[in-house]
Amino acid sequence: MKFKVRGSLRTWRFGAFFLLALSMTPSTWADARDQAKRIHDRIAGVPPTETTLQAMASAIISNDAIGAALMATDSASFYNVTLKNLAAPWTNRDANVFVPLDDYQATIIGLVRDDGDFREILSGDILYIGSGAGIPAYSNNSNAHYQALENTGTDLRANLQATTQSSLTGVPSSATAGVMTTRAAAKAFFIDGTNRAMFRFTLRNHLCNDMEQVLDTTRAPDRIRQDVSRSPGGDSRIFLNNCIGCHSGMDPMAQSFAYYDYVYDDVNDPTGENGAISYNTTGTTDPVTGTRVVSKYFNNNNNFEHGFITTNDAWENHWRAGQNSLLGWDTSLPGSGSGAKGMGQELANSDAFSRCQVKKVFTNVCLRPPQDSLDRSQIDSMVASFESSGYNLKQVFAESAVYCMGD
Repeated sequence: MKFKVRGSLRTWRFGAFFLLALSMTPSTWADARDQAKRIHDRIAGVPPTETTLQAMASAIISNDAIGAALMATDSASFYNVTLKNLAAPWTNRDANVFVPLDDYQATIIGLVRDDGDFREILSGDILYIGSGAGIPAYSNNSNAHYQALENTGTDLRANLQATTQSSLTGVPSSATAGVMTTRAAAKAFFIDGTNRAMFRFTLRNHLCNDMEQVLDTTRAPDRIRQDVSRSPGGDSRIFLNNCIGCHSGMDPMAQSFAYYDYVYDDVNDPTGENGAISYNTTGTTDPVTGTRVVSKYFNNNNNFEHGFITTNDAWENHWRAGQNSLLGWDTSLPGSGSGAKGMGQELANSDAFSRCQVKKVFTNVCLRPPQDSLDRSQIDSMVASFESSGYNLKQVFAESAVYCMGD
C-alpha cells in the first residue's frame, strides 16, 4: 500500500497509524491504548479523544511514553481542572481546594502552560490574566476578573495571557516576587497580622515544610522582633525551648516583606474582598514607624522592648547553618539581601523547593504519596529531571503519569 506525500497532515498521520497497526499484534495495540488512556486520565482527569488516544498509543509503542504523557497536557482539562486543583490550596490558610479562581492560581497555570521556569513563582514579575467577551478587566480591588473566567467556563489553556505585575498592580518590578505579591496571596497572607504568615505559608506550600519541621533552637535570636515575649506566661523556658526555634529563622526572612501590606476597609469590608496589595516605595514614610516599614512590624512592641527593631527590608537566612542546611540552599547565592524578590530566589533555588514540587505532582497524579524505596528512587530521578529541564513542571506530570500508569 502506498500513501501520497501530498495531502493533509491528518491523512498522513492516519496512514502512519495504519501501517504501525499492521506490524503489531492485537494485544500489543490494546495494551498501549489502555496505558495511554490511564496516563491521560491521570493527567487531565478526562478521557482522551480518539485522535489523541491513537497518537499516545503510537508513542508508547515507539518507546516514547513520556512523549505520550506530554500529549495529555494539551487537554484543556489539565489547565482548568488539574492545575487549578493543585494550586488552589496554596492560596488560602485553610488549604481549601474549593475556592474561586484568582491571580495566584492563574499565574501558576499560565507558567506551566508556557513551559516556564517554575522557580519564577517566588520571584518573577509575572501575572496571567484572561480574555473573553463579557470578562471584566483585571482589578487591584476585586477578584471579579478571575471569577468571571471560571463562571463562563473559559478555556484557560487558550485564553490566559502573560503580563507583568508591575504594569497592573503598582508594585515596582524590583519588588515583585511571583505569586507572593499577587492580590490573592496578599489577601490571604499580608492581611492584618505581622506578615509572618506569608513566609510560613510559602514555606509550607512550596518547600513542603511547616514551622514544626524547621524548628531549630540553636540559631541566634538576634533578629527576633519585639512582639515575641521572652517569658511567655512568666516562663522563659518556653521561649528558649520552643519560640526561639521558629522565630530565629523566620523573623530575619520575613523582614523581606517589611514594606508590604493588604489595605482594606475593615468596617465596611471586614473580610477584605475589595482590598488591594500595597507597597511602600522609596520616599514613603509610615506614620507609625517613621520609615518605609509598615506599622504591623511594630505591633506589640512593648512585649520585649530590647527585641529587634525592623528599620528596612534586609533579610538573612539563618538556616544555611544547623539542621536546616539539609534543605539544600544554593551556595552560589549570598544567603542574604533586601526585599521579597531575593528572598524568594533563596527559597526557590533550594533542593527542598524542587523536591516539594515533585512530591506534590507525584501525589496528585499517582493518587497516593511516595511509599517505598522504589517510589523514593523515582522521586530522586524526577527531581534531577525537573531541574535539568529548566524547572518545567509538565515534565514532572509526564514522568509521574508514566511511572504510575500501571497502578
